[in-house]
Amino acid sequence: MTTNIAPKKTAVHPNEPMQPNWAEITDIQPETAGIATFWLRFKDPSVRAGYSFKPGQFNMLYLPGYGESAISISSDPEKPEMIGHSIRITGNVTKNIARLRVGDEIGIRGPFGTYWPIDRYKGADLVIGTGGIGLPPLRPIIYYAMHHREDYNRVIVLYGARTPEDLQFKDEYASWEEASIETMITVDRADEKWQGQIGVVPILFYHLRMDPRNSVVLTCGPEIMIRFVVYEALARRVPTDRIFVSLERNMKCGIGQCGHCQLGPFFICKDGPVFSFKQLEPYYNVEDL
Repeated sequence: MTTNIAPKKTAVHPNEPMQPNWAEITDIQPETAGIATFWLRFKDPSVRAGYSFKPGQFNMLYLPGYGESAISISSDPEKPEMIGHSIRITGNVTKNIARLRVGDEIGIRGPFGTYWPIDRYKGADLVIGTGGIGLPPLRPIIYYAMHHREDYNRVIVLYGARTPEDLQFKDEYASWEEASIETMITVDRADEKWQGQIGVVPILFYHLRMDPRNSVVLTCGPEIMIRFVVYEALARRVPTDRIFVSLERNMKCGIGQCGHCQLGPFFICKDGPVFSFKQLEPYYNVEDL
Protein backbone atom coordinates (compact mmCIF):
# COMPACT_ATOMS: atom_id res chain seq x y z
CA MET A 1 0.00 0.00 0.00
CA THR A 2 1.44 3.36 -0.96
CA THR A 3 1.98 5.82 1.83
CA ASN A 4 -0.19 8.58 0.37
CA ILE A 5 -3.39 6.52 0.64
CA ALA A 6 -5.32 6.22 3.89
CA PRO A 7 -5.52 2.60 5.12
CA LYS A 8 -8.72 0.65 5.47
CA LYS A 9 -10.20 -1.90 7.88
CA THR A 10 -13.09 -4.16 6.93
CA ALA A 11 -16.45 -4.55 8.66
CA VAL A 12 -17.23 -7.06 11.39
CA HIS A 13 -18.98 -9.33 8.88
CA PRO A 14 -17.23 -8.59 5.55
CA ASN A 15 -19.23 -11.30 3.77
CA GLU A 16 -22.53 -9.73 4.87
CA PRO A 17 -21.86 -5.98 4.80
CA MET A 18 -25.57 -5.10 4.42
CA GLN A 19 -26.65 -7.07 7.49
CA PRO A 20 -27.05 -4.88 10.62
CA ASN A 21 -26.28 -6.09 14.10
CA TRP A 22 -28.49 -4.89 16.93
CA ALA A 23 -27.20 -2.73 19.73
CA GLU A 24 -28.75 -1.29 22.87
CA ILE A 25 -28.50 2.39 23.75
CA THR A 26 -26.80 2.43 27.15
CA ASP A 27 -26.45 6.20 27.59
CA ILE A 28 -27.26 9.47 25.83
CA GLN A 29 -25.03 12.42 26.61
CA PRO A 30 -26.06 15.89 25.36
CA GLU A 31 -23.07 17.78 23.98
CA THR A 32 -24.38 21.06 22.54
CA ALA A 33 -27.67 22.26 21.07
CA GLY A 34 -28.67 19.69 18.45
CA ILE A 35 -25.79 17.28 19.16
CA ALA A 36 -25.75 14.29 21.52
CA THR A 37 -23.48 11.29 21.96
CA PHE A 38 -25.29 7.95 21.85
CA TRP A 39 -23.44 5.11 23.57
CA LEU A 40 -24.19 1.70 22.05
CA ARG A 41 -23.46 -1.87 23.09
CA PHE A 42 -24.00 -4.86 20.80
CA LYS A 43 -26.59 -7.27 22.17
CA ASP A 44 -24.89 -10.37 20.72
CA PRO A 45 -21.79 -11.17 22.86
CA SER A 46 -19.98 -12.73 19.87
CA VAL A 47 -20.47 -9.59 17.78
CA ARG A 48 -19.36 -7.46 20.71
CA ALA A 49 -16.20 -9.53 21.11
CA GLY A 50 -15.38 -9.40 17.41
CA TYR A 51 -15.96 -5.71 16.83
CA SER A 52 -13.12 -3.21 16.54
CA PHE A 53 -12.55 0.01 14.64
CA LYS A 54 -9.83 2.45 13.71
CA PRO A 55 -9.93 6.22 14.35
CA GLY A 56 -11.72 7.91 11.47
CA GLN A 57 -14.02 5.06 10.47
CA PHE A 58 -17.82 5.23 10.54
CA ASN A 59 -20.85 3.02 11.08
CA MET A 60 -24.18 2.97 9.31
CA LEU A 61 -26.89 3.37 11.96
CA TYR A 62 -30.20 1.77 11.01
CA LEU A 63 -33.62 2.70 12.37
CA PRO A 64 -36.44 0.49 11.05
CA GLY A 65 -39.02 2.47 9.12
CA TYR A 66 -36.73 5.47 8.65
CA GLY A 67 -33.53 4.22 7.05
CA GLU A 68 -29.82 4.55 7.72
CA SER A 69 -27.36 7.33 8.38
CA ALA A 70 -23.55 7.27 8.18
CA ILE A 71 -22.14 8.44 11.53
CA SER A 72 -18.47 8.68 12.49
CA ILE A 73 -17.37 6.77 15.56
CA SER A 74 -16.32 9.25 18.25
CA SER A 75 -15.27 6.94 21.08
CA ASP A 76 -12.06 5.32 22.29
CA PRO A 77 -10.80 2.68 19.79
CA GLU A 78 -9.21 0.74 22.66
CA LYS A 79 -12.60 0.33 24.32
CA PRO A 80 -14.67 -1.01 21.38
CA GLU A 81 -17.17 -2.81 23.60
CA MET A 82 -18.87 0.58 24.07
CA ILE A 83 -19.32 2.54 20.84
CA GLY A 84 -19.97 6.27 20.88
CA HIS A 85 -21.59 8.22 18.05
CA SER A 86 -21.89 11.99 18.40
CA ILE A 87 -24.93 12.74 16.28
CA ARG A 88 -26.07 16.08 14.91
CA ILE A 89 -29.82 16.21 14.44
CA THR A 90 -30.27 17.19 10.78
CA GLY A 91 -32.28 14.75 8.66
CA ASN A 92 -35.16 12.31 8.94
CA VAL A 93 -33.08 9.43 10.33
CA THR A 94 -31.18 11.46 12.93
CA LYS A 95 -34.33 13.30 14.02
CA ASN A 96 -35.93 9.97 14.83
CA ILE A 97 -32.78 8.61 16.46
CA ALA A 98 -33.01 11.66 18.74
CA ARG A 99 -36.38 10.39 19.95
CA LEU A 100 -34.87 7.15 21.22
CA ARG A 101 -34.15 6.57 24.88
CA VAL A 102 -31.76 4.47 26.94
CA GLY A 103 -32.71 0.82 26.50
CA ASP A 104 -33.96 1.24 22.93
CA GLU A 105 -32.26 -0.66 20.11
CA ILE A 106 -30.64 0.44 16.87
CA GLY A 107 -29.00 -1.45 14.01
CA ILE A 108 -25.31 -1.06 13.23
CA ARG A 109 -23.39 -1.91 10.06
CA GLY A 110 -19.67 -1.38 10.00
CA PRO A 111 -17.09 -0.21 10.60
CA PHE A 112 -16.56 1.17 7.12
CA GLY A 113 -14.05 3.32 5.34
CA THR A 114 -10.45 4.36 5.61
CA TYR A 115 -8.92 5.67 8.80
CA TRP A 116 -6.39 8.22 10.01
CA PRO A 117 -2.95 6.66 9.34
CA ILE A 118 -1.30 7.78 12.58
CA ASP A 119 0.33 4.39 13.17
CA ARG A 120 2.41 5.18 10.08
CA TYR A 121 3.85 8.37 11.57
CA LYS A 122 5.32 7.42 14.91
CA GLY A 123 7.77 10.06 16.07
CA ALA A 124 6.00 12.79 14.09
CA ASP A 125 4.17 15.92 15.23
CA LEU A 126 0.40 15.38 14.92
CA VAL A 127 -1.50 18.59 14.14
CA ILE A 128 -5.28 18.15 14.40
CA GLY A 129 -7.31 20.99 12.88
CA THR A 130 -11.05 20.77 13.33
CA GLY A 131 -14.23 22.74 13.81
CA GLY A 132 -17.86 22.11 14.73
CA ILE A 133 -19.08 18.58 14.14
CA GLY A 134 -15.65 17.74 12.70
CA LEU A 135 -14.28 17.06 16.19
CA PRO A 136 -16.05 13.71 16.82
CA PRO A 137 -14.30 11.89 13.90
CA LEU A 138 -10.96 13.13 15.28
CA ARG A 139 -11.68 12.46 18.93
CA PRO A 140 -10.59 8.78 18.64
CA ILE A 141 -7.14 10.01 17.54
CA ILE A 142 -6.89 12.10 20.68
CA TYR A 143 -7.73 9.03 22.77
CA TYR A 144 -5.21 6.97 20.81
CA ALA A 145 -2.50 9.60 21.28
CA MET A 146 -3.22 9.68 25.03
CA HIS A 147 -2.80 5.90 25.24
CA HIS A 148 0.38 5.95 23.12
CA ARG A 149 1.78 9.37 23.94
CA GLU A 150 5.38 8.11 23.83
CA ASP A 151 4.97 7.20 20.13
CA TYR A 152 4.63 10.82 18.98
CA ASN A 153 6.49 14.06 19.38
CA ARG A 154 4.09 16.99 19.68
CA VAL A 155 0.34 16.41 19.55
CA ILE A 156 -1.57 19.62 18.86
CA VAL A 157 -5.35 20.15 18.73
CA LEU A 158 -6.62 23.28 16.95
CA TYR A 159 -10.38 23.38 17.53
CA GLY A 160 -13.05 25.98 16.94
CA ALA A 161 -16.79 26.48 17.21
CA ARG A 162 -19.23 29.26 16.46
CA THR A 163 -19.75 30.23 20.10
CA PRO A 164 -18.52 28.98 23.50
CA GLU A 165 -21.84 27.15 23.92
CA ASP A 166 -21.13 25.19 20.73
CA LEU A 167 -17.86 23.70 21.99
CA GLN A 168 -18.07 19.93 22.40
CA PHE A 169 -16.50 17.63 25.03
CA LYS A 170 -15.57 20.55 27.28
CA ASP A 171 -14.95 18.29 30.27
CA GLU A 172 -12.14 16.50 28.40
CA TYR A 173 -9.84 19.44 27.57
CA ALA A 174 -8.05 19.29 30.92
CA SER A 175 -7.25 15.59 30.47
CA TRP A 176 -5.87 16.31 26.99
CA GLU A 177 -3.55 18.93 28.44
CA GLU A 178 -2.52 16.59 31.26
CA ALA A 179 -1.48 14.08 28.58
CA SER A 180 0.78 16.75 27.00
CA ILE A 181 -1.61 17.40 24.14
CA GLU A 182 -1.36 21.08 23.22
CA THR A 183 -4.92 22.36 22.94
CA MET A 184 -5.75 25.66 21.24
CA ILE A 185 -9.42 26.63 21.11
CA THR A 186 -11.14 29.49 19.32
CA VAL A 187 -14.71 30.69 18.78
CA ASP A 188 -16.18 32.83 16.02
CA ARG A 189 -18.31 34.88 18.40
CA ALA A 190 -17.46 35.31 22.08
CA ASP A 191 -19.59 36.20 25.08
CA GLU A 192 -18.61 38.22 28.12
CA LYS A 193 -17.26 35.12 29.91
CA TRP A 194 -14.99 33.94 27.10
CA GLN A 195 -11.28 34.49 27.78
CA GLY A 196 -9.83 32.57 24.85
CA GLN A 197 -9.00 33.11 21.21
CA ILE A 198 -11.57 34.67 18.86
CA GLY A 199 -11.51 33.80 15.16
CA VAL A 200 -11.64 30.88 12.77
CA VAL A 201 -9.56 27.70 13.13
CA PRO A 202 -6.98 28.45 10.38
CA ILE A 203 -5.93 31.58 12.29
CA LEU A 204 -4.58 29.31 15.04
CA PHE A 205 -1.78 28.28 12.68
CA TYR A 206 -0.34 31.77 13.15
CA HIS A 207 0.18 30.94 16.84
CA LEU A 208 1.93 27.68 16.02
CA ARG A 209 5.53 26.90 15.11
CA MET A 210 5.70 23.82 12.89
CA ASP A 211 8.43 21.56 11.58
CA PRO A 212 7.00 20.73 8.13
CA ARG A 213 9.41 17.83 7.62
CA ASN A 214 8.08 16.10 10.72
CA SER A 215 4.44 17.23 10.81
CA VAL A 216 1.27 15.38 9.84
CA VAL A 217 -1.87 17.51 9.53
CA LEU A 218 -5.31 15.90 10.06
CA THR A 219 -8.47 17.89 9.43
CA CYS A 220 -12.24 17.45 9.45
CA GLY A 221 -15.12 19.89 9.69
CA PRO A 222 -16.97 22.35 7.45
CA GLU A 223 -15.53 22.19 3.94
CA ILE A 224 -14.56 25.87 3.91
CA MET A 225 -12.59 25.32 7.12
CA ILE A 226 -10.93 22.21 5.69
CA ARG A 227 -9.92 24.18 2.60
CA PHE A 228 -8.18 26.87 4.62
CA VAL A 229 -6.55 24.42 7.04
CA VAL A 230 -5.06 22.70 3.99
CA TYR A 231 -3.90 26.04 2.59
CA GLU A 232 -2.23 26.94 5.89
CA ALA A 233 -0.47 23.56 5.97
CA LEU A 234 0.70 23.96 2.38
CA ALA A 235 1.89 27.50 3.11
CA ARG A 236 4.13 26.01 5.81
CA ARG A 237 5.48 23.48 3.29
CA VAL A 238 3.83 20.40 4.74
CA PRO A 239 3.92 17.82 1.90
CA THR A 240 0.57 16.91 0.32
CA ASP A 241 1.03 13.26 1.31
CA ARG A 242 1.27 14.31 4.98
CA ILE A 243 -2.02 16.23 4.97
CA PHE A 244 -5.11 14.09 5.59
CA VAL A 245 -8.74 15.12 5.17
CA SER A 246 -11.99 13.44 6.21
CA LEU A 247 -14.88 14.24 3.88
CA GLU A 248 -18.63 14.02 4.40
CA ARG A 249 -21.03 13.12 1.61
CA ASN A 250 -24.48 11.54 1.25
CA MET A 251 -23.45 7.96 2.03
CA LYS A 252 -26.22 5.39 1.63
CA CYS A 253 -24.64 1.93 1.41
CA GLY A 254 -21.18 2.13 2.98
CA ILE A 255 -19.61 -0.19 0.40
CA GLY A 256 -19.39 1.90 -2.77
CA GLN A 257 -22.34 0.32 -4.58
CA CYS A 258 -25.05 2.99 -4.68
CA GLY A 259 -22.96 5.87 -6.07
CA HIS A 260 -24.49 8.59 -3.89
CA CYS A 261 -21.17 9.67 -2.42
CA GLN A 262 -19.03 9.80 -5.56
CA LEU A 263 -16.35 12.48 -5.80
CA GLY A 264 -14.41 12.31 -9.06
CA PRO A 265 -13.12 8.72 -9.26
CA PHE A 266 -13.69 8.09 -5.55
CA PHE A 267 -16.58 6.77 -3.49
CA ILE A 268 -16.31 8.52 -0.13
CA CYS A 269 -17.72 5.56 1.82
CA LYS A 270 -15.29 3.03 0.32
CA ASP A 271 -12.20 4.99 -0.75
CA GLY A 272 -12.59 7.46 2.16
CA PRO A 273 -13.78 9.16 4.23
CA VAL A 274 -10.11 9.79 5.05
CA PHE A 275 -7.95 10.84 2.10
CA SER A 276 -4.51 12.30 1.74
CA PHE A 277 -4.56 15.69 0.07
CA LYS A 278 -2.25 14.19 -2.55
CA GLN A 279 -5.16 11.98 -3.60
CA LEU A 280 -7.68 14.83 -3.59
CA GLU A 281 -5.62 17.65 -5.07
CA PRO A 282 -6.52 17.04 -8.75
CA TYR A 283 -10.24 17.26 -7.92
CA TYR A 284 -10.30 19.75 -5.08
CA ASN A 285 -11.03 22.95 -6.99
CA VAL A 286 -13.22 21.41 -9.69
CA GLU A 287 -16.69 23.00 -9.55
CA ASP A 288 -19.78 20.77 -9.22
CA LEU A 289 -17.70 17.64 -8.71
